[in-house]
Amino acid sequence: MEIKPFKALRFDSSVVGDVGSCIAPPYDVIDAEMQTKLYDQNKYNVVRIIKGKTFAEDTKENNQYTRATEFLDSLIKSGALKPDTTEAIYAYIQDFVIGSQNFQRSGIIALGRLEEFGRGVRPHEETLDAPKADRLKLMRAKAAQLGQIFMLYNDPERIACTIMEKVTDKPALLDFSDDDGVRHRLFAIDGAGDIRAIVKMMADKMMIIADGHHRYETALNYYRETQNPAAAYRMMTFVNMRNRGLVILPTHRLVANVPGFDIDKLIAEIEDDFESIRYPFAGSDDKEPARQKMFEYMKSEFEKGNNAFGIYAANKAFYIVTLKNTAAMDSIEPQMSIPSRGLDVNVLHKLIIEKVLGIGARRLAGQSNIEYIKDIGNAIDKVDAGTSQAVFCMNATRIEQVKAVAAAGEKMPQKATFFYPKIYTGLVINKL
Repeated sequence: MEIKPFKALRFDSSVVGDVGSCIAPPYDVIDAEMQTKLYDQNKYNVVRIIKGKTFAEDTKENNQYTRATEFLDSLIKSGALKPDTTEAIYAYIQDFVIGSQNFQRSGIIALGRLEEFGRGVRPHEETLDAPKADRLKLMRAKAAQLGQIFMLYNDPERIACTIMEKVTDKPALLDFSDDDGVRHRLFAIDGAGDIRAIVKMMADKMMIIADGHHRYETALNYYRETQNPAAAYRMMTFVNMRNRGLVILPTHRLVANVPGFDIDKLIAEIEDDFESIRYPFAGSDDKEPARQKMFEYMKSEFEKGNNAFGIYAANKAFYIVTLKNTAAMDSIEPQMSIPSRGLDVNVLHKLIIEKVLGIGARRLAGQSNIEYIKDIGNAIDKVDAGTSQAVFCMNATRIEQVKAVAAAGEKMPQKATFFYPKIYTGLVINKL
């Protein structure tokens, strides 16, 4: 991919105070509660642009998109946002903890030339029309790039990683920790030799979109629509697939509103294709041990490369179901590549969610029956409360599977991967 440095707009602490309080998670993870918190956190917070509040009295002339434009203009005019004086590629370092393990993920932020899918860029996940329409309206209004597109590339020589290790000896342009304890740091790579080395290394790399599919497609649509030469390039964060901090977490599936749902009936209906194990418990004292047994078995099956899911349906038991009839996917989805047929999410969706529960693509898109959730404890609470009927507990997708499916020219279902942590918005801004 062709990439280039740029002069980013960045928040000025002499005007806004704590710059970290002006940054926000990506728009698609901001719910109403988080939106209010970010509004209250700092009057300059970027949430007012990427996911502004809506009101009943909104009109064509005064709405979330027009207000976003006005707010961005006011940030620039007031000096809250100032452009860097030197073109740079930016090093973005995230330090985080999962369980008892410490991780560090590093990436570079640069402008990448937009390409049609298949020509240097591969998606790995399906997209929905509504978010793309929303982002295009916002893009038309503000003509600026605030959120990142998370790109994966493969460089065994770790050229950019070596350069990033060198620049972290300098003072950080930004250093803050979010509510999840993730530390975000930003550094400028502005040496001519370092920039040339990174640009040269990236020139022949095939990119896989890890996160930000809607933003990428929106950027393509905006460029087709405007033919603005500046819009031919999109701000992106590039992470080497060999980065030791590249972590994928599972996204679990909550099921609701399925007529006649019964866990015993479900287990019976899938017994031709799956082996099942039941971990019963009598009360709250032995519920957690039963859950732990389920997850330990899931992990062991994951390490063997088998397709296995946990199920909880508030009937005093946890279940493990493991695919035993691998030919089942061959017969139901013969057009799929072998890597796609081996994905846990495809096995679950095709052989259980669609075939048995009758939740097809249209109902999945409407999300009336499926809720995607990261916090398994919260998911189990929802099942216990009766607001959901069951939760399917997932193992994470492997990075090798992401590469293989993308290389086959195919896409994964929605929420097949959760790259942790999220790449934040507002660290740097590219005004067209």
